Amino acid sequence: MIVALTAGTASAHDGTGLAGGFISGFLHPLNGPDHMLAMVAVGLWGAILGRPLVIALPVVFPLMMAVGGVLGILGFPMPPVELGIGLSVLVLGSAIAFSWKPADWIAIVLVAVFALFHGFAHGQELPSAADPTGYSLGFVASTGLLHIVGIIIGYGALRFGGLAVLRVLGGLIAAAGLWFLFRAVA
Repeated sequence: MIVALTAGTASAHDGTGLAGGFISGFLHPLNGPDHMLAMVAVGLWGAILGRPLVIALPVVFPLMMAVGGVLGILGFPMPPVELGIGLSVLVLGSAIAFSWKPADWIAIVLVAVFALFHGFAHGQELPSAADPTGYSLGFVASTGLLHIVGIIIGYGALRFGGLAVLRVLGGLIAAAGLWFLFRAVA
């Protein structure tokens, strides 16, 4: 968590393009604390919300991330992407911290919109990659695993530590989101 708080906003996005294929794509979310926290948060929130969202949210995120990637490749106009990414970490962390249980469709729409921003950022970089297909497959695989990690942590915390542990984790994630937003506007 300390690394996430001290890293630059969307440090995964340095505008230099992406080299490599599957391995680079797989490692990319792990090297960007903004992405890692958002993806784990989707799993954590899903664990709090239970069925069917514990399954639906980790499916919706990569699907909409792919849509965002296509929009990025096509150069579709989008609001400031780094703000959307920072906001995703803040809102998802806050949803966990406050144990927010909205209607299923609201949770799905929020996760879908945030996924668009995450995907868009990578879609803008994909055309310069040596192997965009391999990179995309790696990124989606890593995203899915981060969602699963969040679900495992979430269910473990609920089983052994109660909701209070998850709420603290959510608060830390939300604090990181505030930092990412601050860095995006600074």
